[in-house]
Amino acid sequence: MDRKDSALVIVNMLNDFIDGSLSCINAKEAVRKTAEFIDSMTSAAAEEADDIYGQFPILFICDHHPSDHCSFAENGGRWPDHCMTGTHGSAIHDMLMPYVSEELTFYKGQESGDVKYTGWHGVNKAGQTLAEVIGLLDIDTVFLCGTATEYSIKDTAEDMAAEGKNVILIKNALGYVDYNEHLKALEEMRTKGISAID
Repeated sequence: MDRKDSALVIVNMLNDFIDGSLSCINAKEAVRKTAEFIDSMTSAAAEEADDIYGQFPILFICDHHPSDHCSFAENGGRWPDHCMTGTHGSAIHDMLMPYVSEELTFYKGQESGDVKYTGWHGVNKAGQTLAEVIGLLDIDTVFLCGTATEYSIKDTAEDMAAEGKNVILIKNALGYVDYNEHLKALEEMRTKGISAID
């Protein structure tokens, strides 16, 4: 598979979405499949360059909520408490930690009233958005995986596609809240030019 001008964006592969307060269907398998995909994309590059991440950037989008976040049920929202800043639940799964770099990790939902699911405008510690960094890296094709298909995956994918990116979902590396809604979201994304691979 061609790595040129491409990157992997991993959305909300955080402990709370995998086996915590908001655990998603297929999330544990999705983590394993993501690690396998990374291995397949970087193994050939390891012989070509010292910096394999320069060859195939791996970017993370992370929910990062304050305790009074408006999406929490106790604050009138629809979800249980999840991914509160500084908690175990907000951390990226251990299996993926070897691939994490600060400059390629983007946070969303950091304000109490911020309920956007998309990670396209998530911000890293340097204040750069995901959109800005994808542009700086001259990325045309984005492989996308994580949780949850119906929410953060769908909104992020559609924002990327609207900006002209070739978005490719890794289907077996997606977690979701409801299977039928997962299928519906996949079909809606397909109609917007977003493709998928197993």
